Amino acid sequence: MNLLRALGTVSSMTLVSRVLGFVRDLLIARLFGAGLATDAFFVAFRIPNLLRRLFAEGAFSQAFVPVLGEYKQRQSPEETRALLDSVATLLFLALVLAAALGVLGAPLIIYVSAPGFADDPDKFALTVQLLRITFPYILFISLVALAAGILNTWSRFAVPALTPALLNVSFIVAALFFAGHFDPPVLALAWAVFAGGLLQLAFQLPFLARLGVLPRWRLKLRHPGVTRILKLMAPAVFGVSVSQISLLINTIFASFLVSGSVSWLYYADRLMEFPAGMLGVALGTILLPSLSKAHAQTDAETTARLLDWGLRVSLLLAIPAAAALAVIALPLIATLFHYGRFGPEDAWMTRQALIAYSIGLVGMILVKILAPGFYARQNVATPVRIAVLTLVATQAMNLAFIVPLKHAGLALAVGLGACLNAALLFRSLRRQAIYRPQPGWAAFGARVVLSVCLMGLALHFAMGEAEWWLSATGRQKVPALAGLVLLGAAVYGGSLLAMGVRMKDFARQGLD
Repeated sequence: MNLLRALGTVSSMTLVSRVLGFVRDLLIARLFGAGLATDAFFVAFRIPNLLRRLFAEGAFSQAFVPVLGEYKQRQSPEETRALLDSVATLLFLALVLAAALGVLGAPLIIYVSAPGFADDPDKFALTVQLLRITFPYILFISLVALAAGILNTWSRFAVPALTPALLNVSFIVAALFFAGHFDPPVLALAWAVFAGGLLQLAFQLPFLARLGVLPRWRLKLRHPGVTRILKLMAPAVFGVSVSQISLLINTIFASFLVSGSVSWLYYADRLMEFPAGMLGVALGTILLPSLSKAHAQTDAETTARLLDWGLRVSLLLAIPAAAALAVIALPLIATLFHYGRFGPEDAWMTRQALIAYSIGLVGMILVKILAPGFYARQNVATPVRIAVLTLVATQAMNLAFIVPLKHAGLALAVGLGACLNAALLFRSLRRQAIYRPQPGWAAFGARVVLSVCLMGLALHFAMGEAEWWLSATGRQKVPALAGLVLLGAAVYGGSLLAMGVRMKDFARQGLD
């Protein structure tokens, strides 16, 4: 398996989902703006979405994939099948219970996660209503994560990467064709979440059946593999999901700020997720199975080389992405969201949050590369200690930044916290001799930094005045933004080529 080719496959599928996601957000911004209804929906959607990242894609995947990879490498097909069946059955039962509790306890959940909404009875009641519709999403999407973990372990990366696009399709259809049939219209978005989760699960099941690994009912609580996964899961919640916990706490802080603050942070976060998903999530997805297999084969040299490859590729792509988001933040926001009820003030406020978030983009992506270095070895203690320290530091920064910087201070705290998390993970990998840098880092880093500086200067002088982006029509802004993106890519890529950097240098074989 060529890792660079696998990365291209996962990133291209993720690109489809992210583009549809921007269409989704454009429609939401245009039809609903940034106010009471959208604040209520984003809080209601963020809670099950946070649980998805914490448990389904975070703790569960990081615990499940290494154990599954070990069984696939060392155990018989029958033992591997027994593990799959037992995990799927227990997970399903736990999720049904969690979904029921979430629906029943929606008022308490909103009171805890967005206490500022309690001062506005209408806003609070609407948020509770929306959460009761969206909460069962955690049931569907966690089963999707189970299916994705299985498919990724069998090196079938494309299907899990494309699956999230179905949620965005559900949003788009609901916003365009069903919003007018609901009172209030924002209820259509909540039902889109429910339908999107169901669609994603239905999409993956045929591929599992084709591989002969579709889970069957088998309730075996004392299965040794299940026990190991459960022991790894509990602390892993913190190990890979600190930024998500910080986002939830940010929602609590933002609920006390002026109306629209939650929405501004949401739109900025959506722009951040584009490179974070295409790079960090994609790299973590393809690296974890190979790292797990290398550990199962006690191949320390391959582990070190895989991590080095992941770090180089992530820095090669993440640093220019962060710089571009900061420099052309307003053109991006104006082109994608500045329509209808999303006004100029919303654009400027979202720009502040996006610039603050961009400071931490590299750290957010590196965490996705570095944390699997521990989880592949089934070592949860080290990343958990680092995660707890990072979470405490992030909240201290929230308290320091929220008064002078308002919502942008919350975004900045998350970004700096991610950088701290990545730095501490890197130091621990080096101290434990899990990662050993390969030769050539100094020259590589210098070329990347110089190329990014040239790209940033080119974008700064080419993007023009802010007033034009806020007054131009969509037909004018879309080609102008496309031109900026192409210019940035050409300057950055051309500079790297001139200095002798070639993508073929990053081709690497993984473990099948």
